[in-house]
Amino acid sequence: MKKRIFSGAQPTGELHIGNYLGALKNWVALQDEYASFYCIVNLHAITLPQDPKVLRQKTLDLARIYLAAGVDPEKCTIFIQSDVPEHAELTWVLSCLTRMGELERMTQFKDKGKGNERAGVGLFTYPVLMAADILLYQTDLVPIGQDQKQHLELTRDLAERFNRDFGDTFKIPEPFIPPVGAKIMSLQDPAKKMSKSDENLNGSIFLLDDADTITKKIKRAVTDSGTDINFDETRPAIKNLLTIYQLLSGKTADECVAHFAGSGYGDFKGQLAETVVEFLRPFQVRIKEYDDASLDAILKRGAEKARSIASETLQDVYKKTGIK
Repeated sequence: MKKRIFSGAQPTGELHIGNYLGALKNWVALQDEYASFYCIVNLHAITLPQDPKVLRQKTLDLARIYLAAGVDPEKCTIFIQSDVPEHAELTWVLSCLTRMGELERMTQFKDKGKGNERAGVGLFTYPVLMAADILLYQTDLVPIGQDQKQHLELTRDLAERFNRDFGDTFKIPEPFIPPVGAKIMSLQDPAKKMSKSDENLNGSIFLLDDADTITKKIKRAVTDSGTDINFDETRPAIKNLLTIYQLLSGKTADECVAHFAGSGYGDFKGQLAETVVEFLRPFQVRIKEYDDASLDAILKRGAEKARSIASETLQDVYKKTGIK
């Protein structure tokens, strides 16, 4: 029996090349080996204010992006989080086991909400929803970026706590962090992760950017002092750009360095832009292939499969806690 993986993305902002290289690329690579559950986590999205119509449209758009990236509904379970109410129900049970101090230590809450009296309670408690997302499916492996390690550690702690107090119930999930490309940095500030919410749009290459926009952004990308093009840790801007080239070209690190030996930054950026454009072109064609009817059918089928597993886990939880 295949082990299970679970992952998801919020339907907010525009997905960028960092999201693809850090997440979607790995999802596709793992879908043959694992029973894969890939979710559009729209309940997480409302921890911050959203326009309802925009949120619904972006939820469907994100499902199309999953499919266009190569996530195969014949191999994976693709679904919308809110279509499986067990996510919210398990969250309440786990919330009753979670300590205030654990959530106060979450770095993302410190960054976004601590000290802001107008911040919603959901911004404080959403790591518990994330834990419920994962534990509902008896998940073995969670593909995550470095910035989500703390949340997975909380998930593991809650699973172990529940198992200790109520009997063996949840699998303890392990992280999967790719060795290369787990953290693609901003083109404008290599000290910051490439972000959907960056106010400087030149910092990110979005998956739906056209060729001219991609080329301009890469030409404007900051570089370091020096002339060599290599993976030098002391020159993070060039290292970041070269990492993008490596992951999209399929070359090894040594092959990339050899390929650009003697090249200047202008030539390097030109080849990088061409590589990114050619990589994204078929993706941008595929995203238009899924009409609303076919998309709805895929998501409905995915939600039904997800619920069949999630409901079994929740009933076990309710039985062990005395709720049912």
